[in-house]
Amino acid sequence: MVLSGFRKEIPMKPIISPVGDCAISIDFGQVIDPKINRHIRQTIERIQELNLEGIIELVPTYCALLLQYDAMLYSYEELCNIIEPTLEQTITDNANELVTVVEIPTVYGGEFGPDLGFVASHNNLTEDEVVAIHSGTDYLVYMLGFIPGFTYLGGMDPCIATPRLSSPRTLIPAGSVGIAGEQTGTYPSDSPGGWQIIGRTPVTMYDMSKKQAALLSAGDYVRYVPIDEAEYNRINALGADYAPSMYEVEVGELRGY
Repeated sequence: MVLSGFRKEIPMKPIISPVGDCAISIDFGQVIDPKINRHIRQTIERIQELNLEGIIELVPTYCALLLQYDAMLYSYEELCNIIEPTLEQTITDNANELVTVVEIPTVYGGEFGPDLGFVASHNNLTEDEVVAIHSGTDYLVYMLGFIPGFTYLGGMDPCIATPRLSSPRTLIPAGSVGIAGEQTGTYPSDSPGGWQIIGRTPVTMYDMSKKQAALLSAGDYVRYVPIDEAEYNRINALGADYAPSMYEVEVGELRGY
């Protein structure tokens, strides 16, 4: 899923519509934008504060929120009446808000990033410049999807944007860091894929043995940290026992924002 150039006006009020007979879609606009993401996350928090019985799952996407519910407890109209007030509340926009940053150590180029050279030449840059640009931004996790634990990130500098591969690879190793259009992300497990691979992390991004299987959650920020092959091997040897650096910063202190 790549939404490069996907730009429309943000609606004044989110639009609610049914999805089958037991889910609701709340559409916040048709643009990848931190303000929309903030609105989605705050709406989730406000719905959770209602402590409603029968709310099965709240699934955020780039521009919408899917609410799955027990149709034996609510009709579509009843649930709409309950949640509509949460959509009318003011969205807070505070540069002092604390957010979670997760550092993802990454080896760039070589066998770990076979497409780094192409990304550089496509954008008339050196490989070192691509690495500096890519690792110099803190990326907002908008949503997870495609495969369990795969993160769709926002905020990548368009000067390193690169089209997908013309022919997808049948196997991309777990931990591979890629670029597709104006997006970047990390493959949490071995998978086919068509993204341009510029590096790889030894961090375990998805572990089904843990209560929270995915390392990252929507609303977190990812900070890619360049490392060399020796450090990659050291972390890789630790496997799931390695805990990446994770800390809180104020929104105003994020890089690239």
